[in-house]
Amino acid sequence: MSRTEELQSDIDDLNSLLQQAKRQKSKDLIGIEIRRLQTELDTLINKNEIKVTSTLVQQSGPKIYEVKLNNYGWDQTDKFMKIYVTLKNVHSLPKESIICNFTECSMNLQVLGLDNKNYHLPIINLCEKIDIEKSNFKIKTDLIIISLAKKSPGNWSHVTGVEKRIKELKKPLVPEGQEDDLKDPSSSLMTMMKKMYQEGDEDMKKTIAKAWCESQDKKNSLGDNMI
Repeated sequence: MSRTEELQSDIDDLNSLLQQAKRQKSKDLIGIEIRRLQTELDTLINKNEIKVTSTLVQQSGPKIYEVKLNNYGWDQTDKFMKIYVTLKNVHSLPKESIICNFTECSMNLQVLGLDNKNYHLPIINLCEKIDIEKSNFKIKTDLIIISLAKKSPGNWSHVTGVEKRIKELKKPLVPEGQEDDLKDPSSSLMTMMKKMYQEGDEDMKKTIAKAWCESQDKKNSLGDNMI
């Protein structure tokens, strides 16, 4: 059994254990190990694919350049996340020159020998899991359409998990519409007291009204002493 097969078997076993685990701590520990093995598997797959690519392009003729793709378009339906890769004349290549491999959490596109270039688009940390068997790709004029079958139907907020985490980290700590309250603490306090007064019972309203009057008297007293 190859290392790749061993890793996949270990991941499958751990996923089975994860479904049986009842305590959250156990689930967390199993989840961490699954992610570690998945990362190792993805790295190994990428290395193997690069070796295959090198073997395929060892031939007489012009030098072949390696190009990593960074730009792509995307769209989605309830069941599929679709990746659009634009490459001029890609439709002119033989079918075996275009390879796309899938794992539950990644995809890896390779386009070999297009205008003396090998193009490579790896996405190794998808936002959600995909169904490997139902995922596929199609070649159109100057375009590759990769259809990632969602394991759980629904909307993805982003293509990758990294993009999702970055977006979450950029979210403001202050709820939208309350930024001014952060700049002016007294305004925030007034807003809170006003809400308590409007929603409170009679006793609450009397208590707030009394506190307000006392604070105003104190403020007036301080003002008189400063004159």
